[in-house]
Amino acid sequence: MDQIKTGAFLKELRNQKGLTQEQFAEIINVSNRTVSRWENGYNLPDLDVLLELAGYYGVDLQEILDGERKEDKTGKNLEETLLKTADYTNTQTERYLKRVRFVFLVGAILWFVSQLINHTELDEIAVLTAISDFAEGAAMGMLFAGLIVTSRYGNRIKAFKQRLLTLSRQKGHRA
Repeated sequence: MDQIKTGAFLKELRNQKGLTQEQFAEIINVSNRTVSRWENGYNLPDLDVLLELAGYYGVDLQEILDGERKEDKTGKNLEETLLKTADYTNTQTERYLKRVRFVFLVGAILWFVSQLINHTELDEIAVLTAISDFAEGAAMGMLFAGLIVTSRYGNRIKAFKQRLLTLSRQKGHRA
């Protein structure tokens, strides 16, 4: 998947609707900076947002992931679309997990430094005691930040599942 190509396609679709980045950002409840990052290929929307964009623009998810329109829509390859979707989801999940691991690793290192200073003769040196206190506070902050980030991600997964359920119900009513 080519993020730059996908971003250019998203920009093309937005321009076809005659919308500015600001107008489009309001419609889908994100910042115009987020839309800009998508269109410049720096970031891609979450899968649930991609599904929303596909519905809004009236294109297939595969077209967005490929970054181009498919002329022959009768020969859709569902397996290919699902594989690309799974690949996209795995890429996003791996990126997220790297961030979470980094936060917890930094927290663990800071906690270790704090404990090392507190449980040795080094705690008698005022400067090192201050460093220890800072490291312990920062470690706790990293732990709480990690917990907040992971819980927010859990909420995003729940919201994604709810959107999928809603989309499937809407498609069931149309048929």
